Amino acid sequence: MATTTFPLSKSRTVIPPMPRRRRKWAPYLFLALPLALYFTWIIGPSIATAVLAATNWNGISRLRFADIKGNLYLIQNVQWLLGNGNFWTALGDNIKWLVFLLLIPTSMGLAMAMIFNGKMPGSRLFKVAFYSPLVLATVVTGLMWASMYNPDIGLLNSLLRLIGISSPPNWLGDRGLALWSIIFAAAWRQVGYVMILYLAGLKGLDISLVEAATVDGATFWQRFRHVIFPLLAPVTVVVLVISVIDSLRAFDLVSIMTSGGPDHSSEVLANFMYISAFNNYEMGHAAIIALVLFLLMACFIVPYLIYIARTEMEY
Repeated sequence: MATTTFPLSKSRTVIPPMPRRRRKWAPYLFLALPLALYFTWIIGPSIATAVLAATNWNGISRLRFADIKGNLYLIQNVQWLLGNGNFWTALGDNIKWLVFLLLIPTSMGLAMAMIFNGKMPGSRLFKVAFYSPLVLATVVTGLMWASMYNPDIGLLNSLLRLIGISSPPNWLGDRGLALWSIIFAAAWRQVGYVMILYLAGLKGLDISLVEAATVDGATFWQRFRHVIFPLLAPVTVVVLVISVIDSLRAFDLVSIMTSGGPDHSSEVLANFMYISAFNNYEMGHAAIIALVLFLLMACFIVPYLIYIARTEMEY
């Protein structure tokens, strides 16, 4: 009997699809919009400020970098700045802001963080109360403190009259008190922020190191000095850098409360720059002040960025 044989079916070879060509430009497409915004709002204005510093532009005229005799406006702007007494007053006032904010709010914020980090009754309420000034807009803070400093109906002078002081000081009208009155308002706003930063740092500490120091018989001050505070070094660096930046770019409170007066006694660099640009229409002078502010901030920000880069590389 003949048997029927069927031919073996040939197995089909599946050809894999050709891989799509990788589009190397795809990641840059995602970065295009953020980079465009960053250039528009940060890099572009910075370059424009550097250009304006070499001109005498008043906001309307053409940009010129030298006068008819060929004298460069950049050199003239630098000479004007170095010979302007208001500039040195503003720089000195910024240094006073810097020293005060580095010492008072930092130490008070750290002290309150140490107090509220423990099991203290009502600590949450106190945290909210001390942090709430930071929630307010700076303009609101300035208006509120200006009302409190009012020489006739202000809260401070009303309290001083109640305790028998018949002629209380004019806080914002006195050359010797105006700047310190504004700095006190700025410190009142800064303390809560520093407290929150240190509280976050305390929550991340290795508690076993503190317990080991306690077992070894270390006092509270010894534990704080040799264990807790060294471990808070990264937070301290952040607090110091933020305080420096806030001190150098101080503008809102000064503009709202005194506008730099009386007689430039509370002037700061940012307010001096604003008045030169938008009151006197001297854009070249304002730009050279902005460059000075930029260089001052860079002296603190660049070492901080180097420190952050080295710390990340170690981890």
